[in-house]
Amino acid sequence: MAHSLFNKHIISIPELARSELEMVINTTKKFKAKSSPELLKNKVIASCFFEPSTRTRLSFETAVQRLGGTIVGFDNGSNISLTNKGETLADSIRVISSYVDAFVIRHPQEGAARLASEFSQNVPVINAGDGANQHPSQTLSDLFSVYETQSTLDNLNIAFVGDLKYGRTVHSLAQALSKFNGSRFFFISPEVLAMPDYICQELSETDITYSKHSSIEEVIPELDVLYMTRIQKERFDESEYAHIRSDYILTKESLKNARHNMKVLHPLPRIDEIATNVDQTSHAYYFEQAENGVYARKALLALVLNNNL
Repeated sequence: MAHSLFNKHIISIPELARSELEMVINTTKKFKAKSSPELLKNKVIASCFFEPSTRTRLSFETAVQRLGGTIVGFDNGSNISLTNKGETLADSIRVISSYVDAFVIRHPQEGAARLASEFSQNVPVINAGDGANQHPSQTLSDLFSVYETQSTLDNLNIAFVGDLKYGRTVHSLAQALSKFNGSRFFFISPEVLAMPDYICQELSETDITYSKHSSIEEVIPELDVLYMTRIQKERFDESEYAHIRSDYILTKESLKNARHNMKVLHPLPRIDEIATNVDQTSHAYYFEQAENGVYARKALLALVLNNNL
């Protein structure tokens, strides 16, 4: 019997049901516990990155190869002939999708992944990040990391820190966690980088409660998960950046009042928003989170391309 993720486009988190998120989490757990069979044998996956990526691209490519599949594509779309010759994205998608069984795309333009799904000729498209919009595969890795450390996705206290306005990972994760029950969110950011109104409006229609804060220390004793992101330097002048940045740096000292099992997550890359002295604490979980990206993407690819898993 086919499941609901088979041959499904994975474009945005709101389009996935709680049961589908749980299906990916359970499959991720299974794949992490033991090596998985070659579920992508004889499958060809396109990896089309129209902007640079390290972790997302390499973890997808590792996932495909570990499942016995073949990966084709490019890692800097601005330098390839289809871009230089002025071919439309729609035409590129039509052509490339005719070669492959699934299509992984990252693009700087919001909505590019959805456009790809409209022209992919029934080949499933997986959004690997479209502008400041969505990053569903990262969210699945994040969700699994939260579940792995807390043994639940319900009734958690979770803080989101840093660039909440443009950070696609925080948008997707907040939307995913809102499908579960009874959690409380703490949004910690400069006012100019606050969580977008549309996310807050969506949350107000669930049983999730949220509050806005200006410092990490005031909420840290209440937290189960602290999700850090970087403040993007390019959005401020030098003096303004230096002032704002200092309020959103996590140090070992900041964690002195944290709960024993509180975990710090970060989608990476880290610049200086988490001091390196945090790495040796029991709270640091961002490198394990990055490793989980391979298992989560294996689970996602296996489910999308196998109807009886």
